[in-house]
Amino acid sequence: MKYPLPDHPWNHSHVFHDGNPLAQRNTTLAAALTATMMVVEIVGGYALNSMALLADGWHMSSHTLALGLSVLAYILAKRFAADPRFAFGTWKIEVLAGYTSALLLVLVAGSMLFQSIERLLSPGPIYYDQAIALACIGLLVNIVCAWLLKDGHGHSHDHHGHDEHGHHHKDLNLRAAYIHVIADAATSVLAIVALIAGKFWGANWLDPVMGIVGAVLVAVWAYGLLRDSGRVLLDAEMDAPVVAEIRQVIESTPAKATISDLHVWRVGKGKFACILGLVTEAEVSPDYYRHQLRIHEELVHITIEINKMDQSHRNA
Repeated sequence: MKYPLPDHPWNHSHVFHDGNPLAQRNTTLAAALTATMMVVEIVGGYALNSMALLADGWHMSSHTLALGLSVLAYILAKRFAADPRFAFGTWKIEVLAGYTSALLLVLVAGSMLFQSIERLLSPGPIYYDQAIALACIGLLVNIVCAWLLKDGHGHSHDHHGHDEHGHHHKDLNLRAAYIHVIADAATSVLAIVALIAGKFWGANWLDPVMGIVGAVLVAVWAYGLLRDSGRVLLDAEMDAPVVAEIRQVIESTPAKATISDLHVWRVGKGKFACILGLVTEAEVSPDYYRHQLRIHEELVHITIEINKMDQSHRNA
C-alpha cells in the first residue's frame, strides 16, 4: 500500500517556473507578422529585380526562424513541466532557445557584414523608390512586433530591499525574440537613411556602410545575449548576490556554523536552488538553517548537509 507523504518542506514540487502565457501569445503574433513581411519582401525582390529587397527578405527569414523557436520553447517548457526526467523543471528550455537565437544573430551579423563589404567593393543598381517603400513597411511591422514583445519582466523586483536581483527576473527567451525584432528595426532605419541619401544626394556608398554599422550593432546585441543565457546554462551563478546573502545568513545565526560546501544555480526567473554543506558543534537539524534562509524568497530549493565538528578540529 502507498501512503501519501505529509505536507512538509521536503515534499514539494520541482516545477519552479509557471510559464509566460502573455509572452507566448505576443511572440506568436510577432512571428506571424514577421513571416508575412518576409514573404512580401522576397516576392517583391524577385518581382522588382531588387537585390536589396531580396537580401532583406532572406535576412528577415532568420528572425522568423528565431521567433518560431521562441514560441516552440514556450510550448515545450509548458508541455514537459511535470515530466520527472527534468530534475529542476523545464525553464532552461526557454534559456536554450534564447542562446540558440543569439547564435542565429551572430550568423545574421556575419551575413550582413559579408554582403555589405561585397556591395561596397562591387556596387550595383539600387531601386530606391521600391526599396524605401518596403523598408518603411518593414520598419512599421518591426515597431508593432517590438511593442508586442517589450519585456515587462525586466524591471527590478525588491526582495527584502535588494534591488540588485532585478536582472535575474528577465525572460531570456522573450529577450532573444525582442532583440531579433529590434535588430531588424535598426537595420531598417539604417537602410532607410542610406536609401534616402543615395536617392537625393547620390551617396550610393552609404547603403553598404550602414549595413556594416548594422552588422556591428547586431553582433554586440548577440554577444550580450550569449553571455547572459550561457551563464544560466552553465550554472555560473556563484557571483550572484544571493550567494553572499546565504553566507551572511549562516554567519549571523546563533547556532554558529562554517560553510564547507556551497553550490547555487538558477532554476527559474529570479529563482535559485542551493546545496549547502555545514560544519558545526551545535545540536541543530538542517531544518533550522533552512528556516533561516527562507527569508530570501528567491531560494526555492534548499538542500543542507550538516557535519559535526570532531574533537581533533576543536583542539586544533
